[in-house]
Amino acid sequence: MSQPAAPPTDPRPQPPEEPGPNECCGSGCPLCVLDLYSDELQRYRAALAAWMLRHPDADA
Repeated sequence: MSQPAAPPTDPRPQPPEEPGPNECCGSGCPLCVLDLYSDELQRYRAALAAWMLRHPDADA
């Protein structure tokens, strides 16, 4: 038995944009752009894993 096709309104998650080499000032800010990027990357990976489960035939 095949799974039902995913709705066309379920686009593949897009990775967050990586900060540029000069975006971190290196002064230990409480909300460093690198920390924010890391958080966004974790959310993206979780969203992509869930999406891949819904789209098992998609390229990794």
